Amino acid sequence: MRPIDERAQREQNAQAPRVENLGRRVVALFRPYRARIGVTAVLVMLGAALGVIPPLIIQRVFDDALFPASGGVQLSLLSWLVALMIGLYVGSALVGILQTWLTASVGNRVTGDLRIRMFEHLQSMELGFFTRTKTGVIQSRLQNDVGGVSGVLTSTVTSILGNTVTVIASVVAMALIDWRLTLIALAIMPPLIFVQRRVGQVRARIASQTQQSLSELTAITQETLSVSGILLSKAFNRQRTESGRYADENANQIALQVRQTMSGQGFFAVVHVLMSSVPALIYLAAGVLIVGDVGDITAGAIVAFTTVQARLLMPLTSLMRVALEVQTSAALFARIFEYLDLKPAISDREGAISADEAPGPMGRIEFRDVTFRYPDQTPDSHPTLDRVSFTAEPGQQIAFVGPSGAGKTTVLYLTPRMYEASGGAVLFAGADVRDLTAESIIDHVGLVSQETYLFHASIRENLRYAKPDATDEQIERACRQANIHDKIVSFDRGYDTIAGERGYRLSGGEKQRIAIARVLLKDPPILLLDEATSALDTVSERVVQEAIDEAQRGRTTVTIAHRLSTVIDADVIHVLDEGRIAESGSHDELIARGGLYAALAAEQLAATRTIEE
Repeated sequence: MRPIDERAQREQNAQAPRVENLGRRVVALFRPYRARIGVTAVLVMLGAALGVIPPLIIQRVFDDALFPASGGVQLSLLSWLVALMIGLYVGSALVGILQTWLTASVGNRVTGDLRIRMFEHLQSMELGFFTRTKTGVIQSRLQNDVGGVSGVLTSTVTSILGNTVTVIASVVAMALIDWRLTLIALAIMPPLIFVQRRVGQVRARIASQTQQSLSELTAITQETLSVSGILLSKAFNRQRTESGRYADENANQIALQVRQTMSGQGFFAVVHVLMSSVPALIYLAAGVLIVGDVGDITAGAIVAFTTVQARLLMPLTSLMRVALEVQTSAALFARIFEYLDLKPAISDREGAISADEAPGPMGRIEFRDVTFRYPDQTPDSHPTLDRVSFTAEPGQQIAFVGPSGAGKTTVLYLTPRMYEASGGAVLFAGADVRDLTAESIIDHVGLVSQETYLFHASIRENLRYAKPDATDEQIERACRQANIHDKIVSFDRGYDTIAGERGYRLSGGEKQRIAIARVLLKDPPILLLDEATSALDTVSERVVQEAIDEAQRGRTTVTIAHRLSTVIDADVIHVLDEGRIAESGSHDELIARGGLYAALAAEQLAATRTIEE
């Protein structure tokens, strides 16, 4: 279940990729929500201003209402000041509620946009990308990495803005109260900022390792808890091994999470101690100034100053935490943008036309000296396909047979341009597939593979995947043609029967016939069959072959066959050997020729007789 290149994949995931203009690209994510962010900014500044005013009122409470120079408590002034303070607190709370709603709305929308953008981009990638990348790794980028930055996207902008305004307003208020005490209070800031940057760099490295570990956990889960994975582990009694593998990676994840959590705790503990100690230092400094008779410092000024300074602790700490989170999230954003920057190897060229506009008849397929190498093959290695040429006319049934690894399936996937030819040209309806839009090609092609994939949904929903607006009558007609209708209606819930994960609640023959019905519902002019009966028993093969024969009527059919008995009636059979067409002809012609096809037929006949005996 684990790929051979697992170590290379692990090392690749562990490294935070370099992405240019990362900050600008993150900021650009918020561009569609400029208006809301503007309103939020106004509310943030208003809330920050409302939060700084009460300490200034406190100074008036002490100096003018409680302990005025004229003597005696000024109750009317005190009542007015207290009412004003309470009103400011209520206003600040209401502003905070609205600000939180706007922040959550913008942040979660940006996160959702990013998730959809990545999903759509992954959908556009070529088939080869998914054959060389673990599914769990892809899922981790989409879920864990995007989820890891959601908190930053949700709260960072308003947190930075709000806390910055609060800090500036607080410093201004402190300076208005007493500039000398302000200098003392701010003296500790430069070393804290320096240490914060170093802590952020450490947390960013740990964050990258943590996401890599999450990626590995997701991959293990996807591999071993799928139906195929469970069957394999039970068949070889490896459940304990798989559980141990998951436990080892889980332990690594726990250790990384603890390291990431604790990496900044010592720093913030120092920040808290220093900031909490500032009032004591202010009292000491005020005493020195009073004893030295350096300026007038009232009790109200000292109380107001320490109140403002105490209010400075939370936003200042929050700013430092946000700075750490931004540094930590930079690695995750880099991983996300790395995937978004991937260029599909196969894409529509500018000016591509629809297949309906192609000059030739629909259903005509032609390969002209087609050569194909997979991306990991070197230029001097033997190609998977080597100068293959053939033509399939509309309505013609052609087949490809040959030893394993001869390149048969590659021919099938080159036809609808799921792979890109390395040399030569693939023509579809008389036009080079590179001059046609990918969607228009696929719209005219139906594919039935050896391994039928069904969703964990009802049979009806699986069938409608080919044609979402199909009526029940159309679905029933396709199923009758595929020789599966009677079987479906025999189930307790009929067409509403749940197929199960990957269709495992159905037999192999039932799944294949449903897959054929799905293609018939699409009604394409070209049918591609990839060893559609090779995994079935003799009885199921006969029933499915009847459905295939029905599906082939009036359609150009390209069949990849392992069992030669399924292609005896093909108009032309091409025999592939080591990437080249070794011979072509009808079944009878090839048998009479006594070449590779005749040898394959003799081997299968001998094997069949041995099994029967």
